[in-house]
Amino acid sequence: MSNQVPNHSQYVYDAKRAPVQQQLVAPKPKTNNRLYAAVAGVAIAGAVVGGGIVATAGAIISGNGGTVIVNNSAAVNWVTAVAKKAEPSVVTISVADSAGNAGSGSGIVLTADGYILTNTHVVTLEGATASPKVDVKTTDGRVFSATVIGTDPTNDLAVIKVNPIGKLTPATFANSDAVNVGDNVVAIGAPLGLDATVTSGIVSALNRTIQVANSAAPENSSNGGGGLQFLQGGSSSATAINLTVIQTDAAINPGNSGGALLDDQGNVIGVNVAIASAGASSSGGQSGSIGVGFSIPANNAYRIAQEIIKSGKASHAMLGAYVADQVSGDSAGFSIGAKITKLMVNSPAAAAGLKVGDVVTEFNGKAVSGATDLTADVRLEPAGAKVTLTVLRGGQKISIDVVLGNAVNLK
Repeated sequence: MSNQVPNHSQYVYDAKRAPVQQQLVAPKPKTNNRLYAAVAGVAIAGAVVGGGIVATAGAIISGNGGTVIVNNSAAVNWVTAVAKKAEPSVVTISVADSAGNAGSGSGIVLTADGYILTNTHVVTLEGATASPKVDVKTTDGRVFSATVIGTDPTNDLAVIKVNPIGKLTPATFANSDAVNVGDNVVAIGAPLGLDATVTSGIVSALNRTIQVANSAAPENSSNGGGGLQFLQGGSSSATAINLTVIQTDAAINPGNSGGALLDDQGNVIGVNVAIASAGASSSGGQSGSIGVGFSIPANNAYRIAQEIIKSGKASHAMLGAYVADQVSGDSAGFSIGAKITKLMVNSPAAAAGLKVGDVVTEFNGKAVSGATDLTADVRLEPAGAKVTLTVLRGGQKISIDVVLGNAVNLK
């Protein structure tokens, strides 16, 4: 299986800078009474017994080194409840190759029979290998060999498959389009190899566009990371890709890649993929969490995962336009949209009536502040999707519907 990422510069230009965007949404009050009661309702405190089993009255929370331990059931909080529900659905992934490269990450159980969602950069060791040996460890201590079903380097997602003895516990996925800034979240994964680690925080921003190094192009040598790190560990040296993500302040670190970002009901709202860094650590490796982490929205991740399970690959949309940042004022100004600089012949953009000089400011109602925003938005859509662009043309704002093409047809 080839992990080569296609050259998408033919239809959306990857701007060198990665403008950021924040959509502020009024936080909605949410309660977690049902989940909370599931833990708080037990009558006595838990106690660790042989083999890492935690027993309570009416509940057993099991695991081998990565358990949700409830020592005082009268004082549990919503984080405990979320962890209790979701932890069995998050696994630790170990990857190695014949050259001696190795790394670890996390994954989210999709089906009881063993399909697991993770990041492409986890199973390719950040693009270092196309022939990985992958093992999966569940929270109850079982270890299984895994096969890579397919990867989507464009959105840094992958699906692997194990053949479990018994059934795995699938995660439940929430509608990530309904998430608000300020919502409580929990991250579960294996930072620094510490499996079943639980941290909490809030949604810091939505519709953030980030640039990260391409996870499946080991022959490329230019670093496009832009101050962002994958969460697996090691170094990334490859061309950049653009991702639309959820930003959170929940502590996530190298090794959390592919793990779950959960709402306060224990449902997956995102797949953890990258962190912002203030600089390298004193040892020359990656630095840890500074409270700026990023997750691929669940709606997009789930759609891509289902396509990979079905066909081994994911579809990607194509606009058929070269774009660049539209900058306010002089070159030191803010980027305020994506300016179309060239149209491909017979492209979806041309067929819809877009013109050179148009400035795209919204994509399906979401603000577009620059070329990287539009790049990421287009790549998240499946081929054939109908989208609405808001465009500035001659000082007038107009709406244009576009039926996106299929990126695999590009050469």
